[in-house]
Amino acid sequence: MTVIYQTTITQIGQCAADALTDRMLITFREGAPADIVEFCFIHCHGELTGALKPGARFELGDLHYAVTAVGEVAEQNLRELGHITLRFDGEHEAEYPGTVHVAGPVPEAIAPGCILKFVA
Repeated sequence: MTVIYQTTITQIGQCAADALTDRMLITFREGAPADIVEFCFIHCHGELTGALKPGARFELGDLHYAVTAVGEVAEQNLRELGHITLRFDGEHEAEYPGTVHVAGPVPEAIAPGCILKFVA
């Protein structure tokens, strides 16, 4: 398997962890507008070097998740904005165009310095 995207969480918005209670994790690259930063896990933007699709693996620190669905604009959003909405529900159809669904438990704690990656 090859790493197709890797980045490091550098900042956590004041309300970002609240989304975890809804089984969601929202990311955006550094430099996002302040009103967006409040709700996101901010990261130093990496380069997407492959296709993001079901069957890939999402890794967050030591946690590994199977990617089960990818919305039609999720790959473009990740590539251009470092923005992605992850849903920890294992659905096989993307709920929204920018959503990536993964199978597995919601992470309990995410801290700055945590590595986020997709492997295909």
